Amino acid sequence: MVKTYNKYEQTDTFGVVATATSNIVWTSEGLAQPGSSRSAGAGRAYAAANEEVLCWDVKKGELLSRWRDSSCTEQVTVICRSDVNPDLYAVGYADGNIRIWDSRTATVVISFNGHKSAVTVLAFDGSGVRLASGSKDTDIVMWDLVSEVGLFKLRGHKGEITGLHFLHPKKVTQEDGVDGEDTEMDTDQAFLLSTSKDALIKIWDVNSQHCIETHVAQTNGECWSLGVSPDGSSCMTAGNDGELRVWAIDLPGLGQAALAVGGGAEQRYLHERGTLYRQGKDRTLGIAYYAKADYIAVHGSERAIEIWRIRSEKEVQKALSRKRRRRREKAKEEANGEVPEADEETSLADATIGDIIVPYVTVRIAPGGGKVRSISWMKGKSKKLQLLVGTDSNLIDVYEVPQKSKSKSEEEPEYERTLSVELAGHRQDIRALALSSDDRMLASASSGKAANGGLKIWNVRTKNCLRTLECGKALCAAFLPGDKIVVVGTKDGDIELYDIAASSLLDKIPAHEGTVWTLQVHPDGKSLITGGADKTIIFWNFEIVQEEIPGTKRTMPRLKLVQSRILKLNDDVLSVHFSPDSRLLAVATMDNTVKVFFVDSLKLFLNLYGHKLPVLNMSISSDSKLIATSSADKNIRIWGLDFGDCHKSLFAHEDSILNVSFIPHPVSADEKHILFSASKDRLLKTWDADKFEQIQRLRGHHGEIWALAMSRTGDFVVTASHDKSMRIWTRTDEPLFLEEEREKELEELYENTLATSLDDDNQDGLNGDAPEVGAASKPTTSTLTAGERIQEALDLGLADLHLVRAWSLQKRANPSLAPPQRNPLFLALNNISAERHVLSVLQSIPAASLHDALLVLPFASLPALFTFLAIWVQRRWNVTLTCRVLFFMLKTHMRQIVASRELKSVLEGMRGDLRKTLGGDKDLIGFNVAAVRFVGERVEERGTVRLEDAVEKEEGGGGGKKRAFVDVA
Repeated sequence: MVKTYNKYEQTDTFGVVATATSNIVWTSEGLAQPGSSRSAGAGRAYAAANEEVLCWDVKKGELLSRWRDSSCTEQVTVICRSDVNPDLYAVGYADGNIRIWDSRTATVVISFNGHKSAVTVLAFDGSGVRLASGSKDTDIVMWDLVSEVGLFKLRGHKGEITGLHFLHPKKVTQEDGVDGEDTEMDTDQAFLLSTSKDALIKIWDVNSQHCIETHVAQTNGECWSLGVSPDGSSCMTAGNDGELRVWAIDLPGLGQAALAVGGGAEQRYLHERGTLYRQGKDRTLGIAYYAKADYIAVHGSERAIEIWRIRSEKEVQKALSRKRRRRREKAKEEANGEVPEADEETSLADATIGDIIVPYVTVRIAPGGGKVRSISWMKGKSKKLQLLVGTDSNLIDVYEVPQKSKSKSEEEPEYERTLSVELAGHRQDIRALALSSDDRMLASASSGKAANGGLKIWNVRTKNCLRTLECGKALCAAFLPGDKIVVVGTKDGDIELYDIAASSLLDKIPAHEGTVWTLQVHPDGKSLITGGADKTIIFWNFEIVQEEIPGTKRTMPRLKLVQSRILKLNDDVLSVHFSPDSRLLAVATMDNTVKVFFVDSLKLFLNLYGHKLPVLNMSISSDSKLIATSSADKNIRIWGLDFGDCHKSLFAHEDSILNVSFIPHPVSADEKHILFSASKDRLLKTWDADKFEQIQRLRGHHGEIWALAMSRTGDFVVTASHDKSMRIWTRTDEPLFLEEEREKELEELYENTLATSLDDDNQDGLNGDAPEVGAASKPTTSTLTAGERIQEALDLGLADLHLVRAWSLQKRANPSLAPPQRNPLFLALNNISAERHVLSVLQSIPAASLHDALLVLPFASLPALFTFLAIWVQRRWNVTLTCRVLFFMLKTHMRQIVASRELKSVLEGMRGDLRKTLGGDKDLIGFNVAAVRFVGERVEERGTVRLEDAVEKEEGGGGGKKRAFVDVA
């Protein structure tokens, strides 16, 4: 009989507020109370949390929604909101995928896959139907959200794309804008502004799909960011050494260029205005223009955000006058008192960019708050400037800055941090996890000493943070019996006791002269041992001491740790572990060995040699027969505790193995020797310690797994990682077979190698010189299998089509003829017809990957495909999809089709039906568009009705009249 195991799956992720891999997007949702104009909140923040997107209520710090696609395992790299449809968000991922999310339902509407590496920037156009994406693979891809396809790929940059922005020239009216009606944006004319790490800034004509202008954006090094003013008339690029370059954009000129035919080759639409320099010399990562006022926020990779102000014309004129006055005074001094000739009046055209854009205030993040990674302006009803800031310390802050006052004081305004979303996660990496005895509470302790606490207590079921306590740089932690007190060992050598109910520090004991690397509570629950870098193991007893309350004669009981024994060793102690039967104590030291002592006499029982690097963690099975040791040498060794013999050495991970654990109290005897291991290679693995085989490989984390905690009966495992997340892996009822797991791993390996080979085959150009515009497709394993599905459906369908047609002809002569024996697949699908089956297969393929799937089909399959296309055209089935497939295949195989006599007759027959079908559809659409325009004009006419002009309606038969307001919505 083949042995089965229990399967573990990831069920929950928590502990993340925002990861630094992506930008943060602020929205005004939830600002006003329902039915009221009064401001009730601070809006919402959409932030990346590894592979998820989280929506936070900024004021309350509550998690409102969580966007997670089960098929997605890569981190979110960029988030972009559509201005036209505020419920639509485009999210880019590290594997080059783009998903369009609907924020109301938290579901994926469309998926695109066209990039070979991480998506770095996204931008919607003015109409909201096109999306531009830039990636680390240096390509810009244009996507159509209506037809859900990639339109084209722009190749001109030689470095990672760092900025994208659509430019739409204004529509010019017949009066050339005399009445001020020329403010409407022309969404038909679209230009794309792009910057890249290759230090170039380009303007692309989207309609003609080519680059019309290129400039060098930065004088030294890469261009890291792009910011465009709300009206699109100017932009700013930034790079290394705090350099900011300002450019003027000639939008009217772009509008004329789109209308002009030929000529105008020398025309320039991007003009450099000048260079500004930030205070910080670090590379500039973000530029954000404030939509409501003349402010620009700029941040680098450090802790400061610099806010610049654009002066008004009056202020610029004053500054120029002041400069002129100073020049004259200086000239007067140099001329020994003679009055120089008066300077001519300076105009605004003489002003430098330094006169127009001036530094306003520098917002500095407090220590412990991390480095700035993203900023977003908040456009609330507050008169102050509000800035949403995301940092690399797993928190979101809101800073308020007063706007420029009318007083002449030149003092820098004072800013303040008003709101923060921080309680839902740790600032630093979590280095220790501990579960309570009933598995209901989880304690997590982080290594950094943060102002808002390094120790958190969580409810395992609801994932809510119950307590946040300030503690030292924690490296190990445990619940004491009763689950009311948590003990923490710190890097400074202290043991800290915390009362969870009172949220207070009970005691701080200077236990070791060096770091406390490890601690464990004795199985009987009456004592505790700690091991440290001072080469000692200290035994502590729990004692209840009656302490006097100061100022009174009363006493209160208090827990004290009393030192009972010390065991001195020759090297630093890295890990200690009691055997469940309380008989033995295993100690791992820096000299790569594990020593096993008797607990009562502390006499040496066994020496376990074999690891090449220090043992970082140990675990003893519940029956006290096996000990597993994990080491920095990437191996797990399983030893017998009777004679100290090494049963097996397993090369388990690709990096140091930080944690290993048996199930403490397994329910079934089969699970006594099931082993879990977590490593720096981001994987959690399960092993059979009897058969020495890997059972399961669990992926999920995006960083080193620092800590692991097992539930008592092995129902779930909790892991904490460098990606700031804690994940719960729960045992399922699904049985797991080792052969199936190995097959899955081989399939994954094959798919990965296939994907890389497809990428290599997709390289354009013989000499590596790719054309400027390419197809937006990307062949993947899914498109390959989709193509195979189409081929299979065509083969089955064509055979069935001939069979049914032959039967129909015979039935005319013999009406009592029995139906033919069709393929069981068609009978299983409710006796579906062959043509309907082939169409449903094509419809099931996502629109974005349809072209790639059709490219898989060989030319020999075209007669069969065209046969079905002719039937669909005749019957008017899904005309849009039919035409799309037909035109793509005609374009792809043009030369072969022209030379084929067989296909000519099929296409000739199809042409008449297609013209008739498309002509009817065109007339229908034209009629509907005209009707919509007519209704729109009527609504506009009635929209000018004044409030007093109410329509009178007769009430019933009484002849009474009632006034009612016109509804023009």
